[in-house]
Amino acid sequence: MQDSKSNIIRAKRQLSSLGVIHSRSQFGGYSLSVERVVFALVSEGELYLRACEEARPYLIERKMEPLLFNKRGIPVALEYYRVDGSLWEEPEQLVALSQLCLRGASQERTLQQKNRRLKDLPNLSLKLEVQLRRVGISTVEMLKEQGAKRSWLKLQAKNKNMGITILFALQGAIQGLHCEALPVAIKEELRHWHSETLLSQSLSEQRSC
Repeated sequence: MQDSKSNIIRAKRQLSSLGVIHSRSQFGGYSLSVERVVFALVSEGELYLRACEEARPYLIERKMEPLLFNKRGIPVALEYYRVDGSLWEEPEQLVALSQLCLRGASQERTLQQKNRRLKDLPNLSLKLEVQLRRVGISTVEMLKEQGAKRSWLKLQAKNKNMGITILFALQGAIQGLHCEALPVAIKEELRHWHSETLLSQSLSEQRSC
C-alpha cells in the first residue's frame, strides 16, 4: 500500500505536465486520470500505462509487462503495461509515452460517449428509451439539450400517468447519477415544479370544460 502511494506521488510529480492528475481506488489499486480520463493504474506499487494504438508499437518493442487480473482464478492480461525502472530513469520518454496513452484514452472515451445510447445512461431502461424516441428524443445529446423537465413534459403529453419518478430518472440520467443519489435540493425543486405543473394543467382542463 505504501509503495503504491509513493508511486502515485512520484507519477504525479514526473507527469505533472499532463495536467492535474487525480487518483482513486480501482481494480484493487489506484487509477490515475486527467480531466476524468484514466490513462494509468498503480497496482502493488507498480505504475501501468493504458495501451493505445499509437503507443502499442513502443510497448511491444520495449517488452513492457501487462497487468494481470485474476478472474475466477484465471489470469487475464489487461491493456495496461508496467513502467520499469529504466523507463522511470528516462523522464522525457515517460512523459511522451504517458501523453500518448492519455490522448488515446481521451479519444476512446469521446468515441464511446458519441456512440452511447439513452439506455446506457443511469436510470434509463430500454422501455424508457423507446418512449423518449417516440417523442423525438433519440440521443444522449438531445436529452441533455431538452433537459429533464421538457423531456418529461413531452413524455407526459403521450402518457398522463407519467409520474415524478420518471422526472427524477431523467434528471439523474443527465447528471450521470442514480436517481436516489440526486441532491436533496434538486429533488425538492423538481417536486415543487412537478406539483405546480400538475396544478396548472388541472386548472387549464377545468377552464376548457
